[in-house]
Amino acid sequence: MYVEPPSLAWRPLTTGDAKASADLLNAIEAVDRTGENYDEEDTLQELTDPYGDLERASLGAFDGELMVGYMKTTYRPFAEDVHRMLVDGGVHPDYRRRGVGTALMEAGVAAAKALHALHHPALKLVVDVEKADHVAGVAELFRAQGFAPARYYQHMGHPLGEAIPDPAIPDGLRVEPWSEANDEEFLMIRNESFKDHWGSEPIPLDAWKNRITNQSFQPGVSFLLRDAVNGAPAGMLVTMSWEADTAATGVRSAHFMIIGTLRDYRKRGIAGGLLGHALRSAAEQGFGKANLLVDSANPSGAFRLYEKAGFAPEVRYVRWALEV
Repeated sequence: MYVEPPSLAWRPLTTGDAKASADLLNAIEAVDRTGENYDEEDTLQELTDPYGDLERASLGAFDGELMVGYMKTTYRPFAEDVHRMLVDGGVHPDYRRRGVGTALMEAGVAAAKALHALHHPALKLVVDVEKADHVAGVAELFRAQGFAPARYYQHMGHPLGEAIPDPAIPDGLRVEPWSEANDEEFLMIRNESFKDHWGSEPIPLDAWKNRITNQSFQPGVSFLLRDAVNGAPAGMLVTMSWEADTAATGVRSAHFMIIGTLRDYRKRGIAGGLLGHALRSAAEQGFGKANLLVDSANPSGAFRLYEKAGFAPEVRYVRWALEV
């Protein structure tokens, strides 16, 4: 049953909303239990994404000074054939089932159309949203707006307190940690190795610095595998960790954000070697858990690799898509 939205103030988000955004997201987490906690620095990083447009493509709903709902949309600087735009958003649990989510979703689709017309008008537009599939009301909201499930992702966890075997680095390769000197090779490997992944486009350097090598990046648990003979990079693993998660759970988690192998080095055990090395390093550096997110239809068979390494499924996410 539709209920008129309460009397709220609606306006675009600004960087000054970082604290209110973190408070809203943590109120959402207290009910939805997806394992995502935020502090002000985290939300400020998201609000300063170079491929967001707060004035044109964000909206906050406020009850006095309390942010009770939000939406923000990012565009892709590079796209071929299809421009997939991600709309992010959420509603405070106390304000759900009152029309706020519907208003924000409609605004998100309209904002995506506006940014698409500015940046990739000749391409087809697909609007994506991604949420944990156990959250009540999500499927109903998205289906009512014309969205349909397009992809499934599994969040997996590994308890680092258990014995971790010595990592097996493939012959002819050597490990080196992330540094400013090899950062561009990390980015190159990410972009090249993900070319055949569904919905993936290259990450430009400014977005890499905003989304990856930010305050949550863990350089001491991020590694590159290099060909010992010719010095060429072969694969890499990037780790992140959020202080807000540690504060909320009491467990310091290492999130393996990106694992990539260049095509010429595939089927040589590189991903497994990187994974084992990162697990051992994370445990030695005091992390209590490791986790990652994997596409259930990953073409490289990553899900089986992660299960073999000791990861177990925790939360499933659904990528919903609307073809515009």
